[in-house]
Amino acid sequence: MSAAQTETMAMGKAINAALADSLEEDPSIILSGEDIGQLGGVFRVTDGLQDRFGKDRVLDSPLAESAIVGTAVGMTYAGLRPVVEIQFDGFIYPAFDQIVAQVAKLQYRTGGLHRMPITIRVPFGGHIGSVEHHSESPEAYFAHTAGLRVVTASSPQEAYSTLRAAIKSDDPVLFFEPKAKYWSKGEVDRTVVRDLETAAVLQSGRDVTLATYGPTVELAMGAAAAAADEGIEIEVIDLRSISPLDVDTVAASVRRTGRLVVAHESQAECGIGSELITSICETAFTSLEAAPERVTGYDIPYPPAAWEGEFLPGVDRLLDAVDRTLGRKNSRDFMRGGAAA
Repeated sequence: MSAAQTETMAMGKAINAALADSLEEDPSIILSGEDIGQLGGVFRVTDGLQDRFGKDRVLDSPLAESAIVGTAVGMTYAGLRPVVEIQFDGFIYPAFDQIVAQVAKLQYRTGGLHRMPITIRVPFGGHIGSVEHHSESPEAYFAHTAGLRVVTASSPQEAYSTLRAAIKSDDPVLFFEPKAKYWSKGEVDRTVVRDLETAAVLQSGRDVTLATYGPTVELAMGAAAAAADEGIEIEVIDLRSISPLDVDTVAASVRRTGRLVVAHESQAECGIGSELITSICETAFTSLEAAPERVTGYDIPYPPAAWEGEFLPGVDRLLDAVDRTLGRKNSRDFMRGGAAA
């Protein structure tokens, strides 16, 4: 990749660029969401798009998530490709019925005659110290729903390439954007195209596989760097796709390392980590030299901002889990759900 091809962008700007390039390329694409037009969104991710593409293509919607998604379903019958924004993760629940009962099922109900090329953008996760309903991780609800693709991003490049792929897809896609990373900068090459299914091995290692996604990827890389100082090699995998999970990439890693740690911000019980560990036990059980570990949020409602740091995974908790898989720390009884203390 030549330097001439890249541009340094914050993740929010990379998402803005992906939306702009998609709007420029395909006149059937319509953006809709609360305050995304004149205001540019709460996080200013859509800043300038309404001025550039007009109010007919960048729509300020009513404050009604069910109407936002329900209208998007109708748009597909008019040949449009809607990209809708849910303002905060905790605001998605009023649209739950539309997403799981309509968006996820209409393609199947019609025998493939009608596709649902809807992209639903959702800022998610913690680390911004916000009030209730503004920092949640609802991805497991939707990963459980057949008919939906669920993806996320951990860097500006991933955000740009993933969103472009999501908008091009004829399948409905929930794109979870780690809101705490909107201001994190990185190099973005707009020619890079990726699929919506494969994980990425960000760092090779021989001792432990650490699989995660979204806002926890940076923590995982930090844990790997800290472990390297003690001669421990952690192989870090960015899952990228939450549904479907790329079990093959993780299983291939576990066959090399013999150990697995899975981490995410959402609660442990019935979470993505549980599904991944089960899949690895089904496909690579004989390669495991220790019980897999989960490092997650606790099985409680998302706490007030002052306690957020105690709830969310951190580097120390990741390293503790790594040590347990290596036998450097004794196993212990977990709280219900398996989240590490």
